[in-house]
Amino acid sequence: MAEDKIIMNEMSFYGYHGVLPSEKAQGQKFLVTLEVCLDLSQAGKTDNLEDTIDYASIYKEVRNLVKEERYNLLEALAENIAGAVLSIERVREVVVKIKKPWAPIPGNLDFVGIEIKRGKG
Repeated sequence: MAEDKIIMNEMSFYGYHGVLPSEKAQGQKFLVTLEVCLDLSQAGKTDNLEDTIDYASIYKEVRNLVKEERYNLLEALAENIAGAVLSIERVREVVVKIKKPWAPIPGNLDFVGIEIKRGKG
């Protein structure tokens, strides 16, 4: 079976994640990308939302985790996002990518980021 994916690319949220006191106080922008693996063949045949997953509900869950929760590490934020997405019955696997464009690192770089891949079973 082919690996089907729903991709939600670079969702942008303002949050308060980081180890430094300045990150906890000022916050910054975070970009989250999800690759949600599930079988999309039935949805492709029926054109029915009940045969896939609701993108809007995933967006809301990610938004809440990034904006309302606070983590020291991107790894912890990503793990919680992965857990929330994997709680959806149809989802087999998820890849979570988080970019932190304004990481407090002296030097020029586009972003600091992490990527994790989690699955069921």
